[in-house]
Amino acid sequence: MLGQYKLLFLGDVVGKPGRTAVREGLPSLLDTHKPLFTVVNGENSAGGVGITPDIAQEIYSAGADAITLGNHAFNKRDIYPYLDSDKPIVRPANMPRGVPGKGVCIVRKAGIELAVLNLCGRVFMDSYGDPFEEIDSLFAGLTTPHRLVDFHAEATSEKIAMGWHCNGRATAVVGTHTHVQTADETVLPGGTAYISDVGMCGPVRSVLGMHREVVLERFRTTLAQRFQVANEPGVICGVVIDVEMETGRAISIERIRFGDEA
Repeated sequence: MLGQYKLLFLGDVVGKPGRTAVREGLPSLLDTHKPLFTVVNGENSAGGVGITPDIAQEIYSAGADAITLGNHAFNKRDIYPYLDSDKPIVRPANMPRGVPGKGVCIVRKAGIELAVLNLCGRVFMDSYGDPFEEIDSLFAGLTTPHRLVDFHAEATSEKIAMGWHCNGRATAVVGTHTHVQTADETVLPGGTAYISDVGMCGPVRSVLGMHREVVLERFRTTLAQRFQVANEPGVICGVVIDVEMETGRAISIERIRFGDEA
């Protein structure tokens, strides 16, 4: 029987409630699941949009081995030099050449090299390069079969298509961005774990992490509103993936939801 390890991935951390939930809850998850690698999407961790170096360090200190981002990767300007450092943090790879940061990083433990890759979708999103072409290019430069793809996208169709596009070439394709955990987790025939969205780490009594009354006012009046992170207790949403050490193929994927009202 091939050796196995667990990979823990947590969804978009939203503001202080999300950071608090991760800081207080992640140690328990690490103790329960004992993952070899833990990866966290932190693109909404600073006030609901973006990330700062101090917050990135807070997420690492909580137990993350790597951080992924998304369409708000550059909302805080002080993150720019940090993205060009040797820290295990990745922004979407399908962005114009010359922007700060990288789209793939390698984290190493127990003789395993895990490639962490980040891409943004194009449907209902800002103008990004072709994520399908970009992932092919990234895969061509990798020697390790252990590959975690965070596909930060809006449309479920685009996410599902990316899962099939990476089938047999990635350990996992996990969707982020919509903040709502989906119930379609599966292992594709080629050994690639897939889920359309892992959900968020943030205030549960909210609208995608934002103050619900402010969002309701925007919908009811169509007038511009200043969105605010909801001041409510946070939950942790994510997935745990069992992986074959020798092949990098996923064996199983399980949704998790931990914390208030879990």
